[in-house]
Amino acid sequence: MRLQFLGASHTVTGSCYLAETGSKKFLIDCGMFQGNRQMREKNYEPFMFTPSEIDFVLLTHAHIDHCGLLPRLCAQGFKGKVYATKATCDLVQIMLPDSAHIQESDAEIMNRKGQRTGCVPVEPLYTIEQAQEALQHFVSVPHSEKIDLGEGVSAIFEDAGHILGSAIIELFVEEAGKEPIKIVFSGDLGQYEQPIIKDPTPIKDADYLLVESTYGNRRHEEYDKETELADIINDTCDRGGKLIIPAFAVGRTQKMLYYIYRLWKNKRIEGIPVIIDSPLAIAATRVFAANVQEYDEETLALLEKNGTLPQMPQLKVCETPQQSRALNEQEGPAIILSASGMCDAGRILHHLKHNLWRPEATVLFVGYQAEGCLGRRLLDGIKRVKIMGEEVAVRARIAQMDGFSAHADYVQILQWLDAIQMTGARQVFLVHGEPLAIKALGERIRGKYGYETYAPFYGDVAQLEKESCRIIAADLPQVSVEKEMEEALSVFDSEYRQLRKKMRNAALRDPRTMESILRQGEKGMRYMKRLFKDFGIN
Repeated sequence: MRLQFLGASHTVTGSCYLAETGSKKFLIDCGMFQGNRQMREKNYEPFMFTPSEIDFVLLTHAHIDHCGLLPRLCAQGFKGKVYATKATCDLVQIMLPDSAHIQESDAEIMNRKGQRTGCVPVEPLYTIEQAQEALQHFVSVPHSEKIDLGEGVSAIFEDAGHILGSAIIELFVEEAGKEPIKIVFSGDLGQYEQPIIKDPTPIKDADYLLVESTYGNRRHEEYDKETELADIINDTCDRGGKLIIPAFAVGRTQKMLYYIYRLWKNKRIEGIPVIIDSPLAIAATRVFAANVQEYDEETLALLEKNGTLPQMPQLKVCETPQQSRALNEQEGPAIILSASGMCDAGRILHHLKHNLWRPEATVLFVGYQAEGCLGRRLLDGIKRVKIMGEEVAVRARIAQMDGFSAHADYVQILQWLDAIQMTGARQVFLVHGEPLAIKALGERIRGKYGYETYAPFYGDVAQLEKESCRIIAADLPQVSVEKEMEEALSVFDSEYRQLRKKMRNAALRDPRTMESILRQGEKGMRYMKRLFKDFGIN
């Protein structure tokens, strides 16, 4: 069998693997690349295969970095089926059209700006119509049952514990004249004992293993999350302000609702209004309510006890933009969950614009904030931000809580690996992670289990046999390291000169601004030291 790595290779997005047997050609995931501009541009590159030749797709879960290019795949000729769990099929019904809406909106904005400068109009990555067409290819499969995909290929979908419907995929391949092999795709593994959804299913055996490594070098902090959340809510209420929680629509919003419900039910917080202000989060919450088969035993017991899903009479949803805007006029304390989680777009910007300047308000971050996004800048202590063209002073309390991640840390990844008895080639491929996380997890796996590990690069190919694995490096253009360093130094020199020019500006000699610049400089130095260490430079 031939396996090619076409995404989530030394990065955490764009999950896609092309599998070829003697008679079948299929994909595991077909995700969108997310992040900086260079990463996003990969979404527009031609596929490294012919879409019409793909027989089927196996989808681990509904996050856009795993399914986001399926509309493009279908638009370019794919005619097969996309196999996924029922909950994943339900979630993509809202996720893919929402993604398409963003693609169309982004293209419209670019074309409006480009029209004034004479730029050639751009097409959206895909349209809402194409997303709707892609949804017709989905087929729901049950958990823990082997499905026959034809000509010696079969698969089992098991719980991954990441988000609702997320799956570990056990792939079985029997080719004529060769020993059968089993490849396990971890997908995105979730944390153990998180609320609502089940823990990752232990897998008994495998010849080959693809393991995510997002938190391969980190451990989630263990502490009483409910008590800290209660303290933050009560403190904000005592000051008469609103608690604004930027939260990802699928998974994070529902998890926060679960904790808020428990605090209210146990009388640890007052019955203040709790508002979901994100159309995607509202739709996703309804999908959660319709898929009780995905719940863990604790949640099912609560459901059986109540006879229905737990209800908070103070819970409200904002379906329309008018309802969302009305929240800005609402007096008194409230908890508002809104998207996007990193504050880059969406309705959350309106709530930040109307509350950041209020000393009585609190903004609570419960998810990862990427470098450069508004959420990260607020956490770094910036005192003034520009939101929707208006400068806003930051006087609200800025708080952060760890431990709500939907990804397993390295201890939990190893806990999952403990159950697997690897046979045959005993080869582990480390995917879906940044270089430092991959390196750390690889060292732990080799040290604890003695397995071979390899972190594939984009385009790498692995020829998989029962007892041996041959890796063929991607035939990609070679890049001159010296040229890249020269270009990087040129950028540093340019930015240094721009910074000197800003520093000379008397308006920037404000102590708070200088303090912010110094903090950014120290952070840059730490980054450079880490970069040198990663490449063995002292």
